[in-house]
Amino acid sequence: MAVNKEVWRAVKFTLFSASAGIIQALSFALLNELVHASYWVAYLTSLVLSVLWNFTLNRRYTFKSATNVPVAMAKVLGFYVVFTPLSTWLGQLAESSGVNEYVVFVITILSNFVLEFLFCKFVVYRHTEDTL
Repeated sequence: MAVNKEVWRAVKFTLFSASAGIIQALSFALLNELVHASYWVAYLTSLVLSVLWNFTLNRRYTFKSATNVPVAMAKVLGFYVVFTPLSTWLGQLAESSGVNEYVVFVITILSNFVLEFLFCKFVVYRHTEDTL
């Protein structure tokens, strides 16, 4: 039974992350194509929008955690304090080396998805899952 619960939790995280990915991709594309923002401006703006969306949905519906929201958000912020500069820097390096910005973007989103799930599961919501 516990395995099915965790599989379902992973499926929900995937679906909510996909919706956040859509928000991130659309806002990135709009900023990149219409505003002609630099890579890092488009990436950071789209990342913030998707993180807020993903955090809200996953805390409530995936992890069902009654944990202190500011503390949980601070932990997620800590994840992004490391992930964001690193992924922005590596993305800028790749893009300036000739890698298509959308290829860089997709690789970054997939890395973010896997790492964020593990971080939420084992750090942010550890021992507080299903407390709502």
